[in-house]
Amino acid sequence: MANATVSLSIHFDAVSTWLWSFDSWDMPTRHSRGVYGADVGAPRLLDLLDQYDIPSTWCIPGHTIESFPEICEEVHSHGHGVQHHGWSHQGPSTFESKEAEYHDIERGIESIRGLTGEKPTGYASPAWDFSEHTLDILQELGFEWDSSVMAADFRPHYLYGGWAAPEDGPYQRGEPTDLIELPVSWERDDFPPFTYTWSRPHRMGYVPEDAIFQKWYDQFDWMYEHVENGVFVLTLHPQVIGQAHRLMRLEAFLQHVQSKPEATFKTMDDVATDFRKANPKTS
Repeated sequence: MANATVSLSIHFDAVSTWLWSFDSWDMPTRHSRGVYGADVGAPRLLDLLDQYDIPSTWCIPGHTIESFPEICEEVHSHGHGVQHHGWSHQGPSTFESKEAEYHDIERGIESIRGLTGEKPTGYASPAWDFSEHTLDILQELGFEWDSSVMAADFRPHYLYGGWAAPEDGPYQRGEPTDLIELPVSWERDDFPPFTYTWSRPHRMGYVPEDAIFQKWYDQFDWMYEHVENGVFVLTLHPQVIGQAHRLMRLEAFLQHVQSKPEATFKTMDDVATDFRKANPKTS
């Protein structure tokens, strides 16, 4: 097979993930891990991407943009895509109302507009979480694509809405919407296997790291051989992948992709645009 695409989805959470996802408001050591991502990890990752002339998409919470404006401006000035990842990095299903969730997403749009001068086209939900209102909000606010759900692995598709899961009946998938989905997977995310926390919700980390990178090689190679026009979305966090020893392994993986004929790196917005052109929605 050929025409394989890799999209690097950089979730630049910085401190926001520790405040809203881990409820660590009074834990400065945890905050410092997010600061490391902004001060150390992100510049290292930008340098690596520049070295290999690789485009990427940075999904940035508004909180990160407003807390660390200089490095976010660096991301934008280096030509990488900047897309939506909430304002607060609060999981959509944890908001008390549709209005509260709407306000958070709308606020994130304005943060990105202040950075790039443009409204974001895509959304990656914090922790890949959806509420019953998220899809409606994305449509109301004019988003063109999402990258949060897992109904496929290497094939973009139109995101389904109107699903139902009755307790006493079969699952109802619903109907395709106009939003394009760029599918993700916890199997292609650096945060769960590499990030150690002392308390819930995660107690990961300290796994054999070569095994995780080998998993990425194996998945990419299988897609390359078996899926025509496959899209491999790899999710990375500067505070995680930006550790020096992991950057060496990431560099080797990037070299591996570039060694394959007809394998390319693209921003997620370009992938969504290409998919819509090749698969226009008829209804």
